[in-house]
Amino acid sequence: MKRLGLGLTFAAGAFLISGCSPEVSGNDNDEPKKMRLAVATSEDRSLTQGLYEFQEIVEEETNGEIDVEVYPSGVLGGDRKVLEGMQLNTIQGTTVSTGPVAQFAPVFNLFDLPYLFEDRETAHETLDSSIGEELLEELPEQNLVGLNYWENGFRQLTNSQREIDSLEDVQGLDIRTLENDLHLQLWNELGANPTPMSYTELYVGLEQGTVDGQENPVGNVVNDNFYEVQPYLTETDHVYNASLFVLSKPFWDSLSDNEKTIVEDAAEKAKEYQRGLNEEESEEGIEFLKEQGVTVTELSESEKEEFEEAAQPVYDTFTEEHGSEELDRIRSRAEEAGN
Repeated sequence: MKRLGLGLTFAAGAFLISGCSPEVSGNDNDEPKKMRLAVATSEDRSLTQGLYEFQEIVEEETNGEIDVEVYPSGVLGGDRKVLEGMQLNTIQGTTVSTGPVAQFAPVFNLFDLPYLFEDRETAHETLDSSIGEELLEELPEQNLVGLNYWENGFRQLTNSQREIDSLEDVQGLDIRTLENDLHLQLWNELGANPTPMSYTELYVGLEQGTVDGQENPVGNVVNDNFYEVQPYLTETDHVYNASLFVLSKPFWDSLSDNEKTIVEDAAEKAKEYQRGLNEEESEEGIEFLKEQGVTVTELSESEKEEFEEAAQPVYDTFTEEHGSEELDRIRSRAEEAGN
């Protein structure tokens, strides 16, 4: 079920030019409440499609009393700018990877630790458990409300220089990373030169050779055409990226109890829809990349173990800064889920 956001770019332009007030439209004049959802990913990406699913459900269930608008492809800014806009309530919602969220609530660095989850099923069970819910309770003090966890997927390494089938091949590559300290340390430990860069600037950075490579889930590699300038992909699976579905707290507080229930239910339905799409996107994406001439490399078990071993100092840094209590709980829950 694919929804094309025709006209949204024009709406986005009007929004930016008019300097839309941070006040959320209420029902004082029988006007619908405006809910602007902004995301960095392209229109075809499963995360964006999940927002369209959410839009459809909410508008139908509220009989249009909540008017949801989706702004894809970073038209309202990159992840950090969107999150800051949500704190001001100029933007009402997004789905965003845990890395950028950790800049506001550091506990979410937990989910950017390398090789934390063995597979997506283990990740889902852990994130959907009481532990995942408890971590979402850290967001309201940042003027944000987290409803649940969608899926960006396992991050994979691409580059323009050479096939990578061993840790040695990573040495010296300039790799774009998220603006997140753990990601920066990870790629330093693996021997690369990490360079933080906004996602909205990434394609140009790859095309111009500002960086040699990047690491993202397969869906992003396909839908944002990175394969056009990245002939090599290695299935490193180094970080499982959850993508939080987050709302502006001022907007959330403006909703009636019934509206909150509708929004929560819609978020759950959209989560399941999006996760299913993302699984298809990942599987079909690998085949598509091969058809486009990309060299796709799967690491051997011994080589993946070398990557994991090299990444262990990232855990030392995390526990020094945040302690081990939450990490131990996550690992214990993940082990239960995997059994």
